Amino acid sequence: MAYKYIFGPVMSGRLGRSLGLDLLGDRICSMDCVYCEVGATRDRTCERRVYVPAADILKELSLWKEEGLEPPDMITLGGLGEPCLNADMEAIILGAKRLFPGIPVAVLTNASLMTAPEVRRELCAADVVLPSLDSLVSEEFARVNRPDKSVVPEAVAEGLLTFRKEFNGKIFLEILLAEGINDSDENLGRLRIFCQRLAPDRVDVVTLTRPGTVKGVRPVDGEVLSRWRLALGGGETREKERRGRNGKEMSMERMTAAVTASLSRRPQTAEQLALALGADLDKVRLAVEALEKMGDVTRRDDRGETFYHGTGHVIED
Repeated sequence: MAYKYIFGPVMSGRLGRSLGLDLLGDRICSMDCVYCEVGATRDRTCERRVYVPAADILKELSLWKEEGLEPPDMITLGGLGEPCLNADMEAIILGAKRLFPGIPVAVLTNASLMTAPEVRRELCAADVVLPSLDSLVSEEFARVNRPDKSVVPEAVAEGLLTFRKEFNGKIFLEILLAEGINDSDENLGRLRIFCQRLAPDRVDVVTLTRPGTVKGVRPVDGEVLSRWRLALGGGETREKERRGRNGKEMSMERMTAAVTASLSRRPQTAEQLALALGADLDKVRLAVEALEKMGDVTRRDDRGETFYHGTGHVIED
């Protein structure tokens, strides 16, 4: 069946084979980051409410489980927008744990709402939290993340530091660098001090590897990336190749639905899709080509690779 709020599994270097839950159902976020792989934010807000009821998401998750496919390594709250905006977040985390006992639940967040005690409390139900903080220089933060006017980097940093004291799970901090935007020595110095205070379980310093929201935003070069990783303790993220899986094979109809859901939230190559879905590459290519002919998927060449994405993925000039 086609799912509205479940997508993937997606292959992640940090989380393994990750089944995604979309808590917003649309591009609703507290930021409009220039590198965002799901496209430009449609509604930039910090208002918390029930954008998608927990019951709707958990019903789909129960149906996914009944399909008998191989369980994922991780269930991850993310999708088209900032998951912490959904006031049903805690119920979704706890419901996922009931349906899949023993499988960790992770939350991808831009950390902007961690200034709120109730958000931090709800996030404590997760096993892994993956916050991002791309700059502690106000001007750079505004340029790279384009946040709601109420979001300032100093408050986000303090919220994260408070959360570290409250949370018993793992924190994987991500810092994404864009050339000439947030790769300054001033930012590196401030983030180095911050990382020493936060003491996350992992620091991932990355740069653009997929098409982002704004054309012309470029990745930093290897020398800059290596210098930042050395300074902040961030290692290179490597995707794990998985072979010989014994899970139930997807039908072509099911695969096409999974490809559609995945590409509506994250541009990927055919090879990345095949690896994440545990599917035959030739069959994935057939599904992508069929979707492209129907106008549901478009392609974009970026740095020598062909990425496919859903037609709702908006890129700014």
